[in-house]
Amino acid sequence: MQPFTTLKGLVAPLDRANVDTDAIIPKQFLKSIKRTGYGPFLFDEWRYEDVGQPEMDCTNRPRKMEFVLNQPRYQGASVLLARENFGCGSSREHAPWALLDFGFRCVIAPSFADIFYNNCFKNGILPITLDDSILDTLFSECGAHDGYALDIDLEKQSVATPSGEVFMFEVDAFRKHCLLNGLDDIGLTLQDGRAIHAYEASRKVEAPWLFL
Repeated sequence: MQPFTTLKGLVAPLDRANVDTDAIIPKQFLKSIKRTGYGPFLFDEWRYEDVGQPEMDCTNRPRKMEFVLNQPRYQGASVLLARENFGCGSSREHAPWALLDFGFRCVIAPSFADIFYNNCFKNGILPITLDDSILDTLFSECGAHDGYALDIDLEKQSVATPSGEVFMFEVDAFRKHCLLNGLDDIGLTLQDGRAIHAYEASRKVEAPWLFL
């Protein structure tokens, strides 16, 4: 998993509450268990005029240009602003996979669905919770200024605006450690690789029949 330390990222504003995981990545794309290839289908029903299907080429699909991610000024955004209860609905891990594959490394919202929030950390995305009043300010500034970017520092737990205003956020210490060091569940386990191999070797001696 790619570590997250600091990010100066272009911001895209998704001014909708209760965005569920089926909107983030619709159900027809859940057939694959690969973590990549979902970016072109992120928010598929909101981005395109037609119905997306797995493995299709999205290059020439008709787009809904009023949707924020189709607007030229937000191309290359790596920070997503959202409203309350982002990521609600089913627990599909494909939702953070799609956000990450599209290019988002951070989502800022007043609140998140619990399972989606946990899945973000396990896949290299930083979900930041800030008060509604702060989100109102960020949405307003983002809409008023092209190229609006935020400076995010996980170690300091801060979000800085172009004007120099700084907002602090809370994050669990263990999750912070894992994200700073790029450790998902597999990475955490592999840190104890020597101890695991030593245990397996001792078990082969103590109970060789288990390995026949």
